[in-house]
Amino acid sequence: MTVLEVKQLKKSFGAIRAVDDISFSVKAGEVFTIIGPNGAGKTTTLEMIEGLVPPDQGEIKFGELNWDKHADQIKMKIGVQPQSSAMFDLLTPEENLNLFSTFYTSARPTEEILELINLTEHRNNHVKKLSGGQRQRLAIGLAMISDPEIIFLDEPTTGLDPQARRNIWDIILQLKALGKTTILTTHYMEEAEKLSDRVCIVDQGKIVTLDTPASLIEQLTQEREVHLSFIDGAEAAEQAELFMTKLESVTRTERNQASLKIWTTKPEDTLYELFKFTKENNYHVEQVSIHEMSLEDVFIAFTGKEWRD
Repeated sequence: MTVLEVKQLKKSFGAIRAVDDISFSVKAGEVFTIIGPNGAGKTTTLEMIEGLVPPDQGEIKFGELNWDKHADQIKMKIGVQPQSSAMFDLLTPEENLNLFSTFYTSARPTEEILELINLTEHRNNHVKKLSGGQRQRLAIGLAMISDPEIIFLDEPTTGLDPQARRNIWDIILQLKALGKTTILTTHYMEEAEKLSDRVCIVDQGKIVTLDTPASLIEQLTQEREVHLSFIDGAEAAEQAELFMTKLESVTRTERNQASLKIWTTKPEDTLYELFKFTKENNYHVEQVSIHEMSLEDVFIAFTGKEWRD
């Protein structure tokens, strides 16, 4: 079931076209991620969908609801991660959640949210004493207070250390398990690849491509890149390369001293034949790895330029 539909959104700020004809739909219960470099139009797109910024052109529908006629109803259906400045530093996480709960006719119990965002032990600490990761978890909790169907998280892990970032990932996966729809923006490729059901890559205000992470990667190539290094040195690598080029599954090779790269459409079969060859010739492989394509490779392939933060 489609819970959000965006059609031909456009937004300019002076001469700058921040969002240029963006359209997509979001299904119930999925993690839908908008990724792109800074300045790509991610936040502006989110702000228009959240009703914070009016679009210059386009249509935003939550089922049969739209902002022009059903603003109050939409506000009950969505949860928006507030900026840190929206929190009250001299109140505790529990007090902030209780305060925000008074803004709604019905609210999810504070106790449940504290447990969900793993702040039960810090419930009585003032917000100003929380770490950056704890504040971000509280921001997600505040977005959850009305028990919304759709939750918007705008770059929730920016500036966090790896452990704090993983804690946020765990919360997003818990929200999915609860059946919530999460719309996420990020410029961390690994984050998008790990969390998303579908990914929408945007750059310069336009959608570059949209699909599941696996499908986007699969579109690039059927090949896999195998890296090897030989204890026996350059001669072993050279002989292995000569053998590999005779296999139908191997499309090309590249050798540098004792290291060898092989591009193959059937990595398992290729490695089987390779190790059979090295055993018969008493060559010893020091290291072997298969390089998998990533969303970063997808971005570069579709935009023709290196990923930038």
